[in-house]
Amino acid sequence: MEFSVSVICTFLFFFFSLLSPQARGEASGSVFFIDSSTNQFLRTRSSNDEKPSILLQEVGAAVPILLGFAPPSTLSASSSSKLNEVLTPNPFNRPRAVFLLEVNGINGLEKTVQDNVMFSKSSWDTNVVGSDKVDIQLPDENDVSVHSLDEQLEEFTDKEISDFSSLIGGSYATDALEPLNGVLTIPLVNGASVNLHMSKKAERKFVIGLLSLAQNVKRAIQIHQELSHSRLSPAELLTGSFNGIKVLQEQEEAEAIAQHGVELLLVTLTKIFGSLQEAYKGQIVGIIYCQTATPQESGKKFDVIFTPPHYHAARWLEEVNSLNTTIAEVALVRRTLAWITGIILLVSTLMGTCYLLYMPITRDTLLYSNVKLD
Repeated sequence: MEFSVSVICTFLFFFFSLLSPQARGEASGSVFFIDSSTNQFLRTRSSNDEKPSILLQEVGAAVPILLGFAPPSTLSASSSSKLNEVLTPNPFNRPRAVFLLEVNGINGLEKTVQDNVMFSKSSWDTNVVGSDKVDIQLPDENDVSVHSLDEQLEEFTDKEISDFSSLIGGSYATDALEPLNGVLTIPLVNGASVNLHMSKKAERKFVIGLLSLAQNVKRAIQIHQELSHSRLSPAELLTGSFNGIKVLQEQEEAEAIAQHGVELLLVTLTKIFGSLQEAYKGQIVGIIYCQTATPQESGKKFDVIFTPPHYHAARWLEEVNSLNTTIAEVALVRRTLAWITGIILLVSTLMGTCYLLYMPITRDTLLYSNVKLD
């Protein structure tokens, strides 16, 4: 009886492990690489190439490489070969700045960016296998500056919403009776427009998420400008997550808006990444990771950890057996050696000067050996 129970448990465990995406090698999300508009840090991929798959650990390993550091020591040879197909092989041509954003609630951006000039140029869209969290290993904090984009705005005004709508090419109609209850209108690529009502909870959270992302990027640009004028020029990593689309999907009243949520996010990312390209002078690459995780799997997949190099401790010379001497005796010996050395140098200088002054002028001396006297 005990044997049959153990066999059944083993069979069930094996069955459910086969159903997991990681065991079957199925994609648990997708990642979108965005190259610079003025420099090429990613390999050019032909449109006829098949959509490859990449491990989540390999995405995390690509971040330090783009920042100009060595890849993790745990990276396998096959993973290195796969990253070599995405990144340019020149180690001296790295952007040293990465914009890493995790988007929860969508499968990918491949269909949405087809008509987008910025994102469709020199970009990669690949399937991601694996759902476990990944540690992005970076060196000491003095060598890299990490900017978090996860801070959510708690207080904002109608003017800030209006400025944000102007940034993404939309408009904002305020409510005369109650502040922060207006309607935000954003145009789409196909010519249509979407109205977001700040009075509705889900749509309000979505707008606040977009507004917070834009404000955090603006703050990161200000920090970058301060770092650019400093003596040290560390690499920079901008990392954050966006859950606004997931919020729209969870609310029944916002299901219609959720269908356009990806397009609204893309409009915002286009403006944001354009400002980053201008501020960083093209020395930045974007990585957008998309996933449709369950509530148990929700949360950030990338954690930044610092692994400073281990320096060997300095070895100091130490006297094994201390001498039975006093400080006065040591000072006397040092002073005597200094006087003796000074007297010897002074006598040598005087003797050398006398020999030079009374040296006979002949054609065969060392000083005048190159002079031809007739």
